[in-house]
Amino acid sequence: MATADDFYQRVLEKNTFYYFDESVEEKYDAGHISALTTILLNLRESVTRGGVQRSYFDEVLTKENGLTAILALNGLSLENLKRLTTVARAANDPSLNELLCRSDWNVHDTGNPRDISEWGSERIAKLARTDRAFRAGLVNLFFEGASNPYLRRHFPPFHLRKLSIQKLSFSSDGILDTLVRYKEGGSHSGQKDTNADNQISAILDTLGISYVSGVVLDRLSSTSDDTDRTMDFIVPDQADPRIIIESSFQATTSSNMGDKAKTTIRNGERIRVHYPSALFIGFVDGIGWYVRKRDLRRITSAFHDVFTFHQDEMERFRKLLRETFAL
Repeated sequence: MATADDFYQRVLEKNTFYYFDESVEEKYDAGHISALTTILLNLRESVTRGGVQRSYFDEVLTKENGLTAILALNGLSLENLKRLTTVARAANDPSLNELLCRSDWNVHDTGNPRDISEWGSERIAKLARTDRAFRAGLVNLFFEGASNPYLRRHFPPFHLRKLSIQKLSFSSDGILDTLVRYKEGGSHSGQKDTNADNQISAILDTLGISYVSGVVLDRLSSTSDDTDRTMDFIVPDQADPRIIIESSFQATTSSNMGDKAKTTIRNGERIRVHYPSALFIGFVDGIGWYVRKRDLRRITSAFHDVFTFHQDEMERFRKLLRETFAL
């Protein structure tokens, strides 16, 4: 009978390394990739002859794969565009509405904007092809998005700078910028300096409150349950925590958000048993949670109090700390 070690060796010896179906690869390369390349080559020819004109980009967006092609030129992901569309519908900001021609869209939201559901990729692509006002708004976004007051305040500069006339003109500098930002996108999102948790630690440091980070709570480490109990902040110490903080900022959606919510609920239940005097606080923020409302409702139910990284909320957090520690 084969053993676990036999299975292990089998995978090593019979590994295909990069399995692919040649017919599928050829079909994708000759079909989809070739179509996108052709769209961009034709667009470049138009721009070379007549300059960067909105009408050229409007026409491209009416084509199948046109939106994908322009996003590739900008280096802006469809995920980013989906989030931007959601933000526009939820924020209802006058400057952003005007930029996107939102009042003239053929589709309108009703009810509480906080309850909107995110549009899927196919719906956005279809609206770009069929809704003249929506398409005009996208063209405005590509041309003027980087200077919009609302986006300048709320959209990360790393992504906002992808919206550039330089890119739309097929400038070599613009293309290089697209390549570099695409390559470094993952590194940027993982940079400690962009981590929202730094705001929490900065406030604690400014107020002179001690804390420990990224450790397992002592009284939970010996329990039989294998739940991950690493806390982002334990204030002021392990021996007698007054405030226990878990932070989750989601700029995108991910499949593990439901699991994150379940784990946080279990953590909250155990903290209430083993640390009855401590406040379990959550920092839950980001467009990722905004569009996953079922998971958002579940994770927020785990805490004694919930904060976002909005300026008003950070001030409320400062007030809580001053009251708790009599500062």
